[in-house]
Amino acid sequence: MEIALFASILTITVRAGTSLMYATIGEIITERAGILNLGVEGMMIMGAVTAFAAAFHSDSAWLGVATAMVVGGLLALIHAFLTITLRADQTVSGLALTIFGTGLASFLGQRLGPDGMPLVGQVGPRFHKVALPVLAEIPVIGLALFHQDVLVYVMYLLVPLAWYILYKTRPGLHLRAIGESPHTADAMGVNVIGLRYLYTVLGGMLVGLGGAHLSLAYTPGWTENLTSGRGWIAIALVIFATWDPARAVIGALLFGGVNAIQFRLQAAGATIPAAFLNMLPYALTIIVLVIITWWEAFRKRVGAPAALGIPYMREERA
Repeated sequence: MEIALFASILTITVRAGTSLMYATIGEIITERAGILNLGVEGMMIMGAVTAFAAAFHSDSAWLGVATAMVVGGLLALIHAFLTITLRADQTVSGLALTIFGTGLASFLGQRLGPDGMPLVGQVGPRFHKVALPVLAEIPVIGLALFHQDVLVYVMYLLVPLAWYILYKTRPGLHLRAIGESPHTADAMGVNVIGLRYLYTVLGGMLVGLGGAHLSLAYTPGWTENLTSGRGWIAIALVIFATWDPARAVIGALLFGGVNAIQFRLQAAGATIPAAFLNMLPYALTIIVLVIITWWEAFRKRVGAPAALGIPYMREERA
């Protein structure tokens, strides 16, 4: 019984953490380039609503994924134009993007259903669980890790690929350089402006993909406030992971595990108020951020990219 319970919690943990992983890796890429994007929540919920709407009308979950990534990339492009070209305040631009995205998603969710009706209550294509041969037969962890939807398997590949590119390739070196010392990178012939645009848009596409996983796999369908603050959790996970894709896995599993335990307690009829259980992931987010803030030695050793949030002007040579 205990083994079955553990396997069940681990299954939910992985599924709940997948959308967070996509959004977190997307934000890591963006911030490594020196661009702070607080619009993750807005991009994520826009990815969710457009993914479900596109999948519903086209009867193709993959077209829904593509739509979410395009929408996430376009919203990130707006942020890039404002902060890189116009040198607007990155915090203000990101917050505006969140407000814009959440409002627009609510508006579209009420009109993108059949004949202009709301999407709420509609049933469309989704990603079902697929068991991987042999691996799914491993005791306990087999069903939990290798009997998931295809977007979970893509996430398994994305994490090591992102880590390898970031730390073991020349493009990864350039990415870290434009976030740490853009003037030095520019002096070495690196196109700082172009790469910041590229990685901001790429990060937005991954955030949109995280939203698509929510509406097409984790909780198939569309409801108001589907992301429930996951975009903000992803931003916290970036700090928790110290801007490292591999460490982000730990954070995503941690928050996904809290969600899984919450669901199990509610299903078991726990006397703990539902509002308190729903609060747990966000309370944990605050606790983690407070600990990291207090841990001064930790912050100095693995801090944020030095040029994060600072507009780059080429004529200002260091």
